[in-house]
Amino acid sequence: MVEKADIYDVVIVGGGVCGTALLYSLSHYTNVGKIALIEKNAEVALVNSKQTSNSQTLHFGDIETNYSLEKATKVNRAASMVKRYLLKHDPQQESYRLYHKMVLGVGAEEIAFLKDRYEDFKALFPDLTVIGREEIAAIEPHVVEGRSPHEEIIALSTPDGYTIDYQKLSQSFVARSIKQSIKAPDTAIDLMMSTKVSAIEEKGDHYVITANGQQLLSKTIAVTSGAHSLLFAKSLGYGEDYALLSAAGSFYFAPALLKGKVYMVQMAKLPFAAIHGDPEVHDASQTRFGPTAKVLPMLERHRYGTIIEYFKTAGLSWDALMSFAAILSDWTILWYMIVNFVYDFPIIGKLLFVGKVRKIIPAIKARDLTFAKGYGGIRPQIVNLRNRKLEMGEAKILGRNILFNITPSPGASTCLKTAEDDAKRLVGFLGPDYWFDQQKFSQDLG
Repeated sequence: MVEKADIYDVVIVGGGVCGTALLYSLSHYTNVGKIALIEKNAEVALVNSKQTSNSQTLHFGDIETNYSLEKATKVNRAASMVKRYLLKHDPQQESYRLYHKMVLGVGAEEIAFLKDRYEDFKALFPDLTVIGREEIAAIEPHVVEGRSPHEEIIALSTPDGYTIDYQKLSQSFVARSIKQSIKAPDTAIDLMMSTKVSAIEEKGDHYVITANGQQLLSKTIAVTSGAHSLLFAKSLGYGEDYALLSAAGSFYFAPALLKGKVYMVQMAKLPFAAIHGDPEVHDASQTRFGPTAKVLPMLERHRYGTIIEYFKTAGLSWDALMSFAAILSDWTILWYMIVNFVYDFPIIGKLLFVGKVRKIIPAIKARDLTFAKGYGGIRPQIVNLRNRKLEMGEAKILGRNILFNITPSPGASTCLKTAEDDAKRLVGFLGPDYWFDQQKFSQDLG
């Protein structure tokens, strides 16, 4: 007979920024007593939340031109929670830097688009302003230097350009969770690093998690493992209507050419951000340009063992094959994927990539760029097998006392809002004796 003390209330599988944000929310705003965080790596946030694996951006929706007003409203509220956490708990700015940021419009069509967008978004973002060539030159001189005087440009600009080291943010979430559990004798947190979950099975009222050959029991589970979340979901019979298109992002470095973030207008139809540039979070002497979006059949960048796992997740069903065929039949998407694949090639890749960067820095030369070796993660872009289209946001799969989060961009920016929602769901799974303190959460994080 299993003792009650041996059963966890919640097990979190995956210690990236979303998993650690959930740990923070459970430890601070619920009465959940026994929690485990299981992470296969030796430390938290060593996959897509690692500083070298993502675009180090806190997305609010103000300069992300692929966001509708409705989506920007939601993302802004969620990202503001992270901003508030940072301002409260990281006064020394160990995990972030604050730069200005702008989205650059080049040519009559993009200028008209940005002006119309500004009118729609200015109430939501009161600090957003329209600036012209002279103001752009004063803020970002390299954006104007070498540009034809006949080329029209404007930008939507804001001072709220947060560049985040999401690994350090994850470490902060964990440290504060442990500190809180010490204060609360009824709360116990087990951190299980270097522990790989090989199976999750439902048995009666509990789940059995097999990790490093040992078995754990839990009343509820939150799987926050990025692309692997769908693999776990399918192993339990959930998420059969989804597959993944894994986009691997790569970057190039240049000398200090930008003082803040400079985005370009996003291409229509594409869920991937346009190439942009910004200073490195811990080294403003380097400007990082990217990301590219190379499609790879992997669940995790630089780990080739995940190729087999990718095909298990994507499946080789007729629906999956037809969905990928339908997506790639769109010439805009197909051409984008081909070009982005070439960006990683030696010599020719840099020559192609520098042509894109010149829209931001007209005078840049190919010799100014250095491929950021080892940088870049995997963005698990969701494919809906029912309508055979790319989903333009994150996916959450709910099961019986279990949830799965698949978090493409802006998953890191919305990690605390996702944690709030998931903490409520987990408390609901656990029953009427458990609660979530919404008032305190709102007071602390907005």
